[in-house]
Amino acid sequence: MGRTMDVQEDTFEVPETFNTVTELLKQAGGCVATDGGFATQLERHGADINDPLWSALCLITMPDLIRTVHREYLEAGAGVISTASYQATIQGFQSRGLSVKEAEDLLQTSVRIAREERDRFWKEYQMKVHAGTAQAGSYQRALVGASIGSYGAYLADGSEYSGDYGPSMTVEKLKDFHRRRLVVLADAGPDLLALETIPCKLETQAIVELLDEEKLRIPAWVSFNSKDGVNVVSGDSLTDCVALVDKCTRVVAVGINCTPPRFILDLIRAARKVTNKPIVVYPNSGEHYDPVIKQWVESTGITDTDFVSYVHEWRKAGAQLIGGCCRTTPNTIGAISKTLHEH
Repeated sequence: MGRTMDVQEDTFEVPETFNTVTELLKQAGGCVATDGGFATQLERHGADINDPLWSALCLITMPDLIRTVHREYLEAGAGVISTASYQATIQGFQSRGLSVKEAEDLLQTSVRIAREERDRFWKEYQMKVHAGTAQAGSYQRALVGASIGSYGAYLADGSEYSGDYGPSMTVEKLKDFHRRRLVVLADAGPDLLALETIPCKLETQAIVELLDEEKLRIPAWVSFNSKDGVNVVSGDSLTDCVALVDKCTRVVAVGINCTPPRFILDLIRAARKVTNKPIVVYPNSGEHYDPVIKQWVESTGITDTDFVSYVHEWRKAGAQLIGGCCRTTPNTIGAISKTLHEH
């Protein structure tokens, strides 16, 4: 799958703006809830997103519903909300007949909507605290993470759950794929870039090199997915992937997403051996995604109560940002937030 090489230690001087995650964790007492499944909640509201663009389709068809979902996760206690851009790519929008400019505008719209809804919610909450109708400290001013899915997410063929991009894939090709979207989203002013569901070491290397080359002034987190509790889904070592991003000072947190909850504890422990950066975990419900029928198999999932029962162990093992991915809801995040507040 193309070249690999060691990534040199990044000598980037970290600007003050890169302290957003650290400051959030400090204000929250060391651990904070992130949001949950975005597409899941869109579908619960009746959105039909059985489309290669997935949740990003709603940027075109139902932008107000995106606002609603952001609001629901903020009300549930999310200290980080992700934009509706996980499967939004310039290439994907062009395949729908949009121009490059229209595609880039939609990417930036995803950030604008999230920022506006975050700011609206925070202003209303502060007014309630001032009026004595809400308790100070119940919420933190949430960060907006610009969601950036893997190359496999763009392909919409399930390869983000296998990491199999074919023998002709290279680091340079992956950098070319990600580059413009990364810059456009960063220019929209999110608090961080959330590079998610990264399935292989090759794409990890491409991301680290790209962040260094573009010298973006927005911090990033990188999260991987696993199906065995040891490796990323391609079979590459999780610790090797985490070690790569640990060398990149533009990456301020690292973690695991869209992985069954039963694997998370061992993955946190493995990651902690090679990084001191904050660890973010946002597993799926434990259900299995079938790429053939493009549906989640519900019989393998767990309840919100069971999901939250893992939170204490994850936090004790070193996770500091805890939320949910596919098939989790504001109810899940509300339960996680409550558990973190209690402890």
